[in-house]
Amino acid sequence: MEIDKAIGESDDKRLKTKYNNAIFVIKRALALYSIEEVAFSFNGGKDSTVLLHLLRAGYFLHKKEQTCSNGGLSSFPVRTIYFESPSAFTEINAFTYDAAQTYNLQLDIIRQDFKSGLEALLKANPIRAIFLGVRIGDPTAVGQEQFSPSSPGWPPFMRVNPILDWSYRDVWAFLLTCKVKYCSLYDQGYTSIGSIHDTVPNSLLSVNDTSSKEKFKPAYLLSDGRLERAGRVKKIASLKYDVETESQKHEVLLASVIAVGDEILSGTVEDQLGLSLCKKLTSVGWSVQQTTVLRNDIDSVSEEVDRQRSTSDMVFIYGGVGPLHSDVTLAGVAKAFGVRLAPDEEFEEYLRHLISEQCTGDRNEMAQLPEGITELLHHEKLSVPLIKCRNVIVLAATNTEELEKEWECLTELTKLGGGSLIEYSSRRLMTSLTDVEVAEPLSKLGLEFPDIYLGCYRKSRQGPIIICLTGKDNARIDSAAQALCKKFKKDVFVEIK
Repeated sequence: MEIDKAIGESDDKRLKTKYNNAIFVIKRALALYSIEEVAFSFNGGKDSTVLLHLLRAGYFLHKKEQTCSNGGLSSFPVRTIYFESPSAFTEINAFTYDAAQTYNLQLDIIRQDFKSGLEALLKANPIRAIFLGVRIGDPTAVGQEQFSPSSPGWPPFMRVNPILDWSYRDVWAFLLTCKVKYCSLYDQGYTSIGSIHDTVPNSLLSVNDTSSKEKFKPAYLLSDGRLERAGRVKKIASLKYDVETESQKHEVLLASVIAVGDEILSGTVEDQLGLSLCKKLTSVGWSVQQTTVLRNDIDSVSEEVDRQRSTSDMVFIYGGVGPLHSDVTLAGVAKAFGVRLAPDEEFEEYLRHLISEQCTGDRNEMAQLPEGITELLHHEKLSVPLIKCRNVIVLAATNTEELEKEWECLTELTKLGGGSLIEYSSRRLMTSLTDVEVAEPLSKLGLEFPDIYLGCYRKSRQGPIIICLTGKDNARIDSAAQALCKKFKKDVFVEIK
């Protein structure tokens, strides 16, 4: 088998370890399920291309162990599922069909949405396990292991994830070492491919060229694999439009919070803004997926903003805004979007009224804003407008009182929390039970109430456990709380008002 031979001859010890672990998972699945009971979800992307060849190698080695034969792999009988979409790149479709012909794949083409298509497929076939090219860092990887049952509400099957612990570097090391074909888009600067509506070449691979057409280096030259999704763009015309349309679909919106300041990292200043902002966002139905504290460094700000803007509906950043040498936030935001800082006459006029004659020399740099992507959010209560760069909001607040004013104005201007979203409610229950006593009942409760977020914390190591039940439906929260209490003796839990 050419794949196994190529890995065996490689000097890359890390790749060999990853390969062997993946092959073990595949062979384990093939031992647990018959060949008629397994399927492979193939989408033409780099991860599923890796998985295709791992499955070919794994099946070959599995059959070799069963028959003690060294013969070649004459067929690959694993059922292969391809969800064809009208929004897919033509290159992806072409590569998928070419791979199916080259490796004699039993290709089942599904033209429905993923869930409906899967339900129909499993109803018609005895499939019990599906191999998926999911990796840690993918949005769908949260909570998954190498063998994970499907989520509640989905048709029952086992998700098998052989490359769950593979990195971006591992994927390309495998493809290049084994010299297998992959979709041509990856040679054009695409690093993570979704639909034609949300995918562009990764700007980090852009090549400086005198020609009018922008050129990009191939995907395997991306130096930082954490930035592979930088080319997955959320196209947001404006915050107001996006919040209103998303809330109508009753979807949870994702936010990221970034603080900039050496003084926070050194412990000189206690960051109260991040805590307050997270509370405010959660109270109006947003899900804060990450908070980050960065040093006063343009590249650090740029890299983090670039990472978060691709995965969040909105990024909120504060600190490092002003005329000092350490105020690098706007320069970092500009760099993240690949634009320069340029004078903004309208913003400079606001500054001139604010600081009058002091608006000279370096202070004019405060009126330098990211060119072409900046929108000023005006409000009569604010002496200077808030700055919005696409889906990044730059807050000027330095304390919680100033944040309160900016937040009030922001919610009025954008309907961020103006009632268009379904707000979250919560109940908190306190108990003296041990972690071990509540662990399993809480896990089962999470399966019974997947729409309720269950949080646990202590104020001290020896103190009581506080369980927080959060959701959009008060009746569901009450039902979850009652279900939890029924699992234990009476009066074990005390509600915290």
